[in-house]
Amino acid sequence: MSWIKITMKFDGKCLVCNQKVKSKEIGLWSKGVGVKHEKCAEQNEEIKCIICGGNSGCQTCEFLENCDLQKVSQLCICKKCEDSQDLFSTYQSAVIKKFPILKIQE
Repeated sequence: MSWIKITMKFDGKCLVCNQKVKSKEIGLWSKGVGVKHEKCAEQNEEIKCIICGGNSGCQTCEFLENCDLQKVSQLCICKKCEDSQDLFSTYQSAVIKKFPILKIQE
């Protein structure tokens, strides 16, 4: 997945901070993924768990060496949620809620 720096043509919602990315503002866009503010892309914050919204635990992730936080998807989960019962259904529901445009059915 690659992020492209563009001048926004439409308003969108930043995947990092969940705030509005306004039209005519510079942002980063990835086809099928979404948009984020230019300043949010520069931050090296942890990705939020798609299920609970907490930090996904990037610093202790087994894939840290191979992960580029600027390019990685927003679909990571934290260890706490990973250990929960019925993980797949919970994960699927969270993805459906966060990305309704995908039109995934449970």
